[in-house]
Amino acid sequence: MADRTDKHVSIGVLLAGGGARRAGVDKRFLVLEGRTLLQRNLAFLHDLFPTVVLSLAPGHQFDLGDAAALGETVIVNDDWPSSSPLAGIATVLARYRAPVFTLAVDMAFPSRAASARVLSAFPGHDAAVPAVGRHFQPLFAVYGPGCLGPMTAMLEAGQQRIIDAYHAIDLAPVAFESDGPFHSINTMDEYGEARDLSGSADTGPGDAAPGAEARPAPETASALAAPDAGPALVAVVGKSDSGKTTLIEKLVPELVRLGLKVGTVKHDAHSFEIDHPGKDTWRHGQAGAQAYVIASPERLAYITRLDGEVPLATIARRYFAGFDLVVAEGYKRTAPHRVEIFRAAAGHEAPLCGPGEALALVTDSPLPHDHRFGLDEARDTARFLAMRLDTLRHY
Repeated sequence: MADRTDKHVSIGVLLAGGGARRAGVDKRFLVLEGRTLLQRNLAFLHDLFPTVVLSLAPGHQFDLGDAAALGETVIVNDDWPSSSPLAGIATVLARYRAPVFTLAVDMAFPSRAASARVLSAFPGHDAAVPAVGRHFQPLFAVYGPGCLGPMTAMLEAGQQRIIDAYHAIDLAPVAFESDGPFHSINTMDEYGEARDLSGSADTGPGDAAPGAEARPAPETASALAAPDAGPALVAVVGKSDSGKTTLIEKLVPELVRLGLKVGTVKHDAHSFEIDHPGKDTWRHGQAGAQAYVIASPERLAYITRLDGEVPLATIARRYFAGFDLVVAEGYKRTAPHRVEIFRAAAGHEAPLCGPGEALALVTDSPLPHDHRFGLDEARDTARFLAMRLDTLRHY
């Protein structure tokens, strides 16, 4: 029977597996309300538990990025090769021999109120699991040490479904009328639904419409919501012919795949002309207009005369309100955050940036850097930036 010597739950576990790619993208890095799902859910757990564990597949490592500022997160790799949530839960139970609250990394809007109900139902049982009718929500639940034996036996027999262990443990079902608090993202359509929900008007605890439990109440959302500080900003820099434009061409689609609304800025150290003599807009300017716009149903261009260069930060805030990230090309000396591309094949002997000046180095050279990526690793570079959107908002 269960070991009921300790029913106080002080450990929160984020089940992040090996990438959760059912949606065609690594869901851990999908961005919702300005932060990745992984960072949002780590913030939720850090707000509730003194010990927070990130459960990963065997051999996997993870760059926590801005999530490192939340507090210590213990990374635990599964003891079984299956990379299943069951393996993650059993591994953490074996490590701590204490009850744990588990949360799936792809849960969009974890609710403090829902977690409180589950935690309060746990004492006196091996596990407490939400149930909507006959349907369990096993990845927003509490599991105690009494679950370890049945779970281990299942894993050794090659079985992976958590609910198949429920007949062998003392389970406390926690009834919920709706599965709103457990909105998971399994497909890109569901991700789109979560984005729609996140954009809806906030409601107070007593004002929620049916099904609106999916959103955390305003007083519990502070750890999840990104600060309203304008778009994140990063510049791709490098010496001539390093491949800055090519890198941006590869990087932007990967950032968009993660749900980011991306804008770009190209710096030109010389004068340029995009308005051609004889065109109507050129004639407007020749007539004395200091600024003029050409607009169509598909595009809009704003042209203005300047007395001096506009700082990159001002451009980002003024023209990209509502964007998640602005990627600039150039601004090698003035950009607040830089990713350098250095190609030895271009004939340069040393990078442009000095030690500690670039957040990351994209290169074909074995130069030392804490965050070095290959020329063809745009996807990993995009994930690196997605985990640092808070840092990139400060400029």
